[in-house]
Amino acid sequence: MLNLNESQFEIVTCSGHADGLKLIKVKNGSVHAFHLENASGEPAVLREVVVHRQAMGYPANTRFYAEGSNMLSQYWGTIGQIQSTVYTDRLHYRFPVRPGMFTVYNLIQFFPDGGTPELAGFTSCRRFTNEIRFNGETIEFVIDCDNLAIPPNSTLELEELFVTARGSREEQLAQFADRIAHYHPRPQYDKPLTGWCSWYCYGPAVRESDIEENCLAMKKLPGFRYVQIDDGYQRFMGDWLIPHPNFPGGVKELCGKIRKMGLEPALWAAPFIAEEKSELFQRHPDWFVRDEAGKPLSSAQCSFGGWRCAPWYMLDGSHPEACEYLCHVFRTMREEWGCTYFKLDANLWGCMPGGRRFNPGMTRTEAYRQGMDAIRRGAGPDAVILGCNAPLWPSLGTCTAMRVTNDISRRWDKFDELSRECFSRNWQNGKLWINDPDCLLLENLAIRQILPDGSVSTGNRTAVSPEEFDFHRAHILASGGALLSGDILTELREDSLRTIEKLLQMYGKTARFDDTEFLHGTIPVEEGVLHCYFNRAPLGKMFCRLPDGGTCADFWSGETIDDRLLVLPPRSARVILHEPEKGGNA
Repeated sequence: MLNLNESQFEIVTCSGHADGLKLIKVKNGSVHAFHLENASGEPAVLREVVVHRQAMGYPANTRFYAEGSNMLSQYWGTIGQIQSTVYTDRLHYRFPVRPGMFTVYNLIQFFPDGGTPELAGFTSCRRFTNEIRFNGETIEFVIDCDNLAIPPNSTLELEELFVTARGSREEQLAQFADRIAHYHPRPQYDKPLTGWCSWYCYGPAVRESDIEENCLAMKKLPGFRYVQIDDGYQRFMGDWLIPHPNFPGGVKELCGKIRKMGLEPALWAAPFIAEEKSELFQRHPDWFVRDEAGKPLSSAQCSFGGWRCAPWYMLDGSHPEACEYLCHVFRTMREEWGCTYFKLDANLWGCMPGGRRFNPGMTRTEAYRQGMDAIRRGAGPDAVILGCNAPLWPSLGTCTAMRVTNDISRRWDKFDELSRECFSRNWQNGKLWINDPDCLLLENLAIRQILPDGSVSTGNRTAVSPEEFDFHRAHILASGGALLSGDILTELREDSLRTIEKLLQMYGKTARFDDTEFLHGTIPVEEGVLHCYFNRAPLGKMFCRLPDGGTCADFWSGETIDDRLLVLPPRSARVILHEPEKGGNA
């Protein structure tokens, strides 16, 4: 339905004449490359280039999936009735949009009734933000040029577009991932990304003693390596090397204790933001993105202000001194503190539209990537860099791992929501980065909370059912990505410990889903095939026909299943190992 042979295009400038600009297109199979030539003899400032526009070739009831600009934004449903995650680019992050058009980013895949899927997406994100805009009548693929000037008698290379209508959903996504890797090879890391995270036990009220207690409990889990100290160890947002009073011994000393236990320390940081009280902001306000008056631009002026210690100010990756600061912070954490794993949160604020940057000749994508390069220089080429709340495509090639879902919590609606978000991105695991499905939760918990006056209280205990926990652990299994526990390890029951042992055995094996509702995924294993069945319905049973021949057994318990009609209660999942007869097929 997409026909780039019959294409309309448009070049939109802020200044200078578009008449002297020419869009050159080169097609090679599924790949479409674009560049601009300025033969006018005068510079032009570019707002955007619509590299392809055509009539919407699909009816309103056509299902689709599309990516957001931010890691937390995803879109699906039908062309006529769009659904989305909670945090959308347009409403939550206040990204500018074109009236009358719905905007998604980087990738869209259509699923026509009774037909073959069709995928269209940008395979590179070296300098520019890529948009896909559509309504019931029109679809267009747009490169936001971020008011970049193109000099006279020069050529500007744009981003590449990939379009295919051959193969299944999974086959198209695999081809797409291979082409992305051509421009953005992922940082190599071949060890299991496993361990424990403090956030879903203690939140920002975490204390030094909490970390030490859970480190001791990790002896029961020999497959766990990393102790991820999340938000709360720092004095202020932005002052990552200055500890909070809850860490009286200092974070450097705590990291040393963790290493002596045979574990590896990991640290959370939000490198592209700072709060007003921070030493970083007070000493170097010139390192931040500015408003039109030349003052530091508050995140609340251009976007969502921040979830804690807001409003934030946004560190400018185009500023050389800001980059040297980032390099210094992560080099200190690596060389002096012994950390080789860093969870980077709020990365989107390093790539936010709007504001003025130190280097006006650098797009926001380039500024962000330059900041990430500085972090990598400090952290070391072999460090684990986990992106979170990040601009998705601008992070390609910079992150070892990437969160692919919203934050988890001990609630059924979150278990359901995050599994859908995760499975939509299963194709990225091991190809673009290691997928992080967020933490594994196996226990109900009374959550520690910080009250407005700064005191700490303990809330009510959560009430997740055993069936809902079954659904969640099956989701983590099917993701094939990072495995980080979010429970208090001293409170893990024996069956929870056995679940973690089974998950560690399956690390890195990602389920394939041929249905867009993600009800049945398959994972080839040495013994046969794991079949992952998910009943998302709040009410009503789901009936699944197990494969014929051979033997079927519950993955978690090993119990043999004789009845090939599997019945799942609502809000539950089962994982079944099917071993074919010798000489047969799984």
